[in-house]
Amino acid sequence: MRVYLVIVDETDEALVALQFAARRAAKTDGVLHLLALVPPQEFNAFGGVQATIEEEARARAETMVTAAAGNLLSQGAKMPVIAVRVGEDIKVVRQYLKEHPEVSALVLGAAREGGPGPLVAHFTGAGMAHMTCPVFVVPGGLDAAAIERLS
Repeated sequence: MRVYLVIVDETDEALVALQFAARRAAKTDGVLHLLALVPPQEFNAFGGVQATIEEEARARAETMVTAAAGNLLSQGAKMPVIAVRVGEDIKVVRQYLKEHPEVSALVLGAAREGGPGPLVAHFTGAGMAHMTCPVFVVPGGLDAAAIERLS
């Protein structure tokens, strides 16, 4: 079974990557892993305030990834594996791939305009040599018909 890992956030490119991966999973009888990243908070001398900020960021990420999973289910997809991790994005993705050797591909979305984001730049650049699976970069300008045709 093919397993597609998608990094879920609030960007348009993440939505395009999710749509592409969902179609690939449906066509290959695969499954999705949805990973939401919560950036580490800067140290705050008032520990209670920092803990509250971290909890709010985690809750926001959990809500976002759960909503994405619900949207997929409403379209007839299989229930995805959901994970929310706190830490530096590249390190968290690397650790997740290490913990989940069943992942067949990392699916990332590219922005419609401008340069690549940090994940795309890393995992298609210097970080590619250490990957344990292929990386799919989905152009951010694809519409639903193009995603269907290409997936």
